[in-house]
Amino acid sequence: MTQFRTEHDTMGEVQVPSSAFYGAQTQRAIDNFSLSDLRLPLHFIYAVAHIKKAAAQTNQQLGLLNAEIARGIINVSEAIIAGEHADQFPIDVFQTGSGTSTNMNVNEVIAHIAHKATGEKVHANDHVNMGQSSNDTIPSAIHISAAIAFEQKLLPALENLHTHLLGKAEQLQDVVKTGRTHLMDAMPLTFGQEISGWASQIESNYVRLQSIFPQLLQLAQGGTAVGTGINAHPQFAQAFAQHLSENTGLPFTPANNFFALMSAQDTAVAVSGQLKTLAVSLMKIANDLRWMNSGPLAGLAEINLHALQPGSSIMPGKVNPVIPEAVCMVCAQVIGNDASISLAGQSGNFQLNVMLPLIAYNLLQSIDLLSNACNQLAEKAIANFTVNHKNIENALARNPILITALNSVIGYEKAAAIAKKAYKEGRAIIDVAQAETDIDRAELERLLNPKSLTGE
Repeated sequence: MTQFRTEHDTMGEVQVPSSAFYGAQTQRAIDNFSLSDLRLPLHFIYAVAHIKKAAAQTNQQLGLLNAEIARGIINVSEAIIAGEHADQFPIDVFQTGSGTSTNMNVNEVIAHIAHKATGEKVHANDHVNMGQSSNDTIPSAIHISAAIAFEQKLLPALENLHTHLLGKAEQLQDVVKTGRTHLMDAMPLTFGQEISGWASQIESNYVRLQSIFPQLLQLAQGGTAVGTGINAHPQFAQAFAQHLSENTGLPFTPANNFFALMSAQDTAVAVSGQLKTLAVSLMKIANDLRWMNSGPLAGLAEINLHALQPGSSIMPGKVNPVIPEAVCMVCAQVIGNDASISLAGQSGNFQLNVMLPLIAYNLLQSIDLLSNACNQLAEKAIANFTVNHKNIENALARNPILITALNSVIGYEKAAAIAKKAYKEGRAIIDVAQAETDIDRAELERLLNPKSLTGE
């Protein structure tokens, strides 16, 4: 049977499991919020722990916190950042809109463990939360966790995908295929040209995300309750940012205006918008791969994606494009997350946004999903697909749209008539053009050479 101990807060006594490191306020949040089984990502908890560590370093430096208590807070914060005590953060994402419950959860866990380790009376509010408020801590943790995820996961994943795309484009630079507009046959291009378009999309997303990255490095920490910095040392914000930068290797700075970063979540909304754009780009690439792979007999069958698993529980031998499908689902989720973050961003009422946990959860989920999707697409779809040269060459030979190259020689209407006849009779366009014009075969072969029509 579960054993309990009695903890208290300003509202009275609360029974807390004896094995728990958290205290009364966390237990009240557990009791009050049971709307889902969703929890804030551990990387967000790590960001809060980074705040507690840097705050303890700062408050010790400023002579506000004795060295023993500071060392206790720092040590426990480092343990949490390293992944310890992960089971001690059980609060639902759907909680108080400021994220106060999560802030106090971390404060209580750190205070409890630091007290046991040092023998000092470490108070969750007076010591661990010194110079801070949930109202500047949670917005700062959103920025910190997103910035670290950018640096460690998303930007490297984009680089990985971009590298794979460039490599595949170079590998297939001389393979000519039928272009398609409106899903209908169009003028030819090379596989290399087509894939270079995908690579350019990813590069553009990388540039856009890099351009917004500096905004994530600006922090609300130091604004405390409403942005005025009440109960924080005048030098706290600057010293805190310096310690945090040293601890994380990222150049964090205090916000130019605490009121903006606490009352609104415009940066998170803007970052989410760029993540949505990346999702749209990835969905375009994934769907192109699905179309190219369609078949193998009744579709385009231009490429063969690597077979990863059986595709049907009833149709033997069926293999499906599972990685592009999974990536498309990721993209749909990210686009939905962006809508949720946009709505949550509107909930900045006076001095505080009150949908911070939702923004944190969705933003970090989007970064995580897109990072994984880029790597999966690169390594399990782009890297190893093969080209069905025979199918591509057959389609090119029968493509009546090649007649476009003769527009300036015979005119649009004559060219259209030849194209329609070639399509109707199932004949190669060059054969019909030879029969319907006075252009000799050698000249037609030069004018209608698919490779020369790609501009390569």
